[in-house]
Amino acid sequence: MKVDKHSSKIQIISPVTKENPFAVIYKPSGIQSAPLTENDRNCALYQAAKFFPEILKVKGKKEIEAGLIHRIDTVTDGLLLIASDQTSYDFFIQLQKEGKFIKTYSAKCSLIKNLFELKTGYPENENAEKIEMLKSGQTLDIELSSFFRAFGPGRKEVRPVNKNASTAAFKKSGDTLYTTSVNITKSAEEYICKCKIENGFRHQVRSHLAWCKIPVKGDALYNPEYNEGEEFFFTATGLSFIHPVTKENISISID
Repeated sequence: MKVDKHSSKIQIISPVTKENPFAVIYKPSGIQSAPLTENDRNCALYQAAKFFPEILKVKGKKEIEAGLIHRIDTVTDGLLLIASDQTSYDFFIQLQKEGKFIKTYSAKCSLIKNLFELKTGYPENENAEKIEMLKSGQTLDIELSSFFRAFGPGRKEVRPVNKNASTAAFKKSGDTLYTTSVNITKSAEEYICKCKIENGFRHQVRSHLAWCKIPVKGDALYNPEYNEGEEFFFTATGLSFIHPVTKENISISID
């Protein structure tokens, strides 16, 4: 399914209907997924509520997030799922806990061999050497698993924590293990990455890619070669979940 990435407004991918008690929307880059404060209306959730006001009646984890099932970063464009009734919301949240709510992302990345010198706080990663050896046209499938900790000024970034991390890093990390499955294709000097996660942590995929020394092109936080105004090549491209009513497997994706 194609979307208009130049629009500043959300696009309805799958509307709320009697049969489907949820909406799937496309959020453009530059718009928040959810409000930051109680009176904040400048976000994708409230744009969606203009079409489907019932989503605001759902009681979410945070009251201001209503029926929003998950979020994506403001700078990231892509798909969001929003429940339109409480039963469906509770069903989707349980799916997340069971690892049955799958999200996919696409990214264009660049290799930075000395990334660990420019961006500190990363433990060693044996996948980085494998990726560096790829030739144009070759592909590689990897799985990246780690805990996470907040990092840097204002705790704006996150860092993976695994067996190679320091004791101090472990003390600062959470106790949930997060996994990102990545299919990497080298195309000339770019690395085209198709990523999949079952549960998500803030900046999980972006930080995991940087951990492999292939940060997303145009990523102001994780790519030390970022230039002001550069395009960010990272999109939330797909959602797979079980329908809350029919119990069918649903997969929705965008180009």
